[in-house]
Amino acid sequence: VQLVESGGGLVQPGGSLRLSCTASGNIFSIFRMGWYRQVPGKQRELVASLDNRGTTKYGDSVEGRFGISRDRAKNMVYLQMDDLALEDTAVYFCNAGGVLTRDRVALESDYWGQGTQVTVSS
Repeated sequence: VQLVESGGGLVQPGGSLRLSCTASGNIFSIFRMGWYRQVPGKQRELVASLDNRGTTKYGDSVEGRFGISRDRAKNMVYLQMDDLALEDTAVYFCNAGGVLTRDRVALESDYWGQGTQVTVSS
């Protein structure tokens, strides 16, 4: 399973960005997809996740500003980030969990993308 993110970049405070992530490989379905972020010297933290039941989780600092959505048919997840703040600067990682292969094998591991840099600066 491979995850590839896109959409990062440089944006001014108050601006918006939309991140995309595509999962590929031996995939029949993915139960949960989401986004995490990390800054140097700190632990990776949850930004948002969305599972097949429709359960959505957001990190406290992004609730109300960020929105997560999925296209399950395309194995894609999106993160709409609005009203960006300096503190949102980080590397954003796509995450997938609960992968079922085409052979109907349930993979135990979570999978991660390489990350995309988001920089909020004036």
